[in-house]
This record gives sequence, structure tokens and C-alpha cells, in this order.
Amino acid sequence: MSSRIKNIVLVHGNFADGSGWEGVFQILQRDGYNVTIVQNPTLSLAQDIALTKHAIASAPGEVLLAGHSYGGAVVTEAGTDPKVAGLVYITAFAPDTGESVFSLIASAPPGAPAPPILPPVDGLLFLDRDKFADSFAADVRPELASFMAVSQCPAGVAALEGKVTAPAWKAKPSWYLVATADKMIPPDAQRFMAKRAGSTVVEAKGSHAIYVSQPQAVAELIKTAATGAVKIAKK
Repeated sequence: MSSRIKNIVLVHGNFADGSGWEGVFQILQRDGYNVTIVQNPTLSLAQDIALTKHAIASAPGEVLLAGHSYGGAVVTEAGTDPKVAGLVYITAFAPDTGESVFSLIASAPPGAPAPPILPPVDGLLFLDRDKFADSFAADVRPELASFMAVSQCPAGVAALEGKVTAPAWKAKPSWYLVATADKMIPPDAQRFMAKRAGSTVVEAKGSHAIYVSQPQAVAELIKTAATGAVKIAKK
């Protein structure tokens, strides 16, 4: 067995696409990892799980899954695949059985800022462009944050309503990066989900888009998990 998991699958969340992982990708690739970025349409949870499982199947060996935001719900279910050795949550949702992203948003701690999600149109959701930078990408350089607001991908109501049936974190090791300045998923909600999942937790001051603004911190946790998952498997 290798001393680390070499295949990393990165799963983006809602209102963004796989290009946000560019900085993390470059670091991991430079350090010898085989990285796959799943370009989920985020229209339904079932479809995104299926596409992520396709990426897992295509990897040449064991896989470490990393999900950001809604991508955490995707990897929670897709992670039951036998090729998956561990999960990494980057300020992400980690639902339990029967939970959805919507139900977790609804159970946010009192006084937490509400994500600026506009009312659905034709089953699609967007963030308010005028509030995007502050809520989603406060520590991203302004020009890029503005571009992210304009280029955001719609999220399907069905994606946020999709319920997890078999959480992989109940059987597999997980790691969690808490972004302490996140205004989309309250830090206390992140800590609750991480504790419930038994995750190894690292905290960093950053926005919801910490994977864009601080790729080194995100990549370091993924590398730690890639080694840690092997050590746990050897026990």
C-alpha cells in the first residue's frame, strides 16, 4: 500500500463551477497527485452523485474525495463507493441520513446571516449579485469576486432538496476545514457537522470561498488527509 492516496477528486458547490479549484489543483498536481475536478451541473443531487461516482470509477486506484459547500452533500453520498478511502469537507455541508442542504440551512444557529438566495425561477436558484462578494467571497480579490457573481452557475431546487440516504462519514475517516468568517454556512454549523461526523478539524480565517482565496491551506488539509486515510486503513 502506498504511503498516501494519490487520486484526489474535487467537487465544487452551488453558484460556482470547477474552475474555482484552479489554485488547489495546481498545488496538488505539482506535489505529485492525480487530480480530477468534477464539473457538476448542480441541478439535482442524484445527478451530481452519479457524475462524481463516474470520476471515482475512472481514477486508477483508491480515491480521496473533497467537497466544497453543497459539494459536501455530494461526497457524503458518493463516498460510500468502495474505492473512496476518505472525505475532506471544505466549509461544506455534511448531511446525516434524511437531511438535505435546505434542511441544514433551515436549522442554522439563531442570529446567523442568511445566504442571499433569490426566490426560485423555473426551478433554478441564484445568489443576489449585489450581495455575492460579501456573503460568498469576501476575501477574494474584488475583481475576481465580481466575476464570480456574474458568472455564477444556477442551482437546482432539486439539488438543495436532495436528501442523503447513506452518509459515508459514518464508515470512513473525514477531515473538515472550518472557515471562521463564512457568511454562507455559519462556522458553528460547520463545527456541529464536523463533530457529528467525527472529522479531524482545522480552522482558518476565511470566507465561504476559502478554496479560491487560500488554496494553500485547502491543499495542505487534503494532503494531510491523503496520508491520514492510509494510516487509518493500515490499523
